Amino acid sequence: MLARLTGPNIVPAAYRGVSVARTSSDLDAEGLRAHLVGREAYRRTRFIVVHSPGGTSLLHVAKRSNAELFSPITEVELLAGIDDCEFVREPEADTAVPSALAEVAGRRAPGARAVVVEGRYEHVSFIVDPRPLRIRVREVVPPLPAKLHDQASRVLATAEELPPISLVPELVQLTDLAATHPAPHYLLPCRGSGASISGATTSYLDERPADQAWTLIGCARSEQIHHWFYGRDVTRADLCPLRTARLDDGSEAGLLTKCCLREDGAERGDGWISVPWGSTLDQVRQALAELATQREPSWARV
Repeated sequence: MLARLTGPNIVPAAYRGVSVARTSSDLDAEGLRAHLVGREAYRRTRFIVVHSPGGTSLLHVAKRSNAELFSPITEVELLAGIDDCEFVREPEADTAVPSALAEVAGRRAPGARAVVVEGRYEHVSFIVDPRPLRIRVREVVPPLPAKLHDQASRVLATAEELPPISLVPELVQLTDLAATHPAPHYLLPCRGSGASISGATTSYLDERPADQAWTLIGCARSEQIHHWFYGRDVTRADLCPLRTARLDDGSEAGLLTKCCLREDGAERGDGWISVPWGSTLDQVRQALAELATQREPSWARV
């Protein structure tokens, strides 16, 4: 019995279950059913991409047996016909990765209900009703590239186990923070960021300069270090991306950010996770997986 597939972000569990066929004429659902039922298909085949003169169709099929090497097709479900299915070639896309399929679909065929992608290694896969989970990634720049966003992007490039995710960078410019606290002299957390404030003297806390009248552009940890170094309080513009973020922006998007007060493990709430400032790729992967579970708890590849 063929289980009907519903919901957004339908992707196959493995692209080895996707076969490609061609017809010499355009066929509707009934025509495709008549064309395929009774024909033998390989035991792994669960989906068939049919190219015809007028376009591409996508079908879900059942066979008499999944144990025999080849078995006749017994049922056919049309997932998308030539009017709402697009075929694109994207040689650098890894079609085993749901986020890669969603990204290609949004960029190359934004109006299509189903997008079939021929990608890296000439492997073919698809996504139906692409609606990737949006995750805001909030951090302060410079340095550039924004590390957390870069890490999350690198994780998603190979995340075969995660649902389709789209990252939305929320980059807080250090110079914009300084503009909210005008001062002739600023103290920044470290020179390694490559940041300086135009039109003002800039010093760096990690160099432990001689105490002066300055405004600290930094987080609570920088304020603690300043007090340790100089034994006094300091005027501060808070740059912590967690403490200054809108944890709930009124949308379904999750939030991934960081905070240097977290030295190990993550801080979390409804729809948001904050990882340590020096987080590893594995910590970022775990955070994305947890946000996906919160926002897409029932998602699974078919």
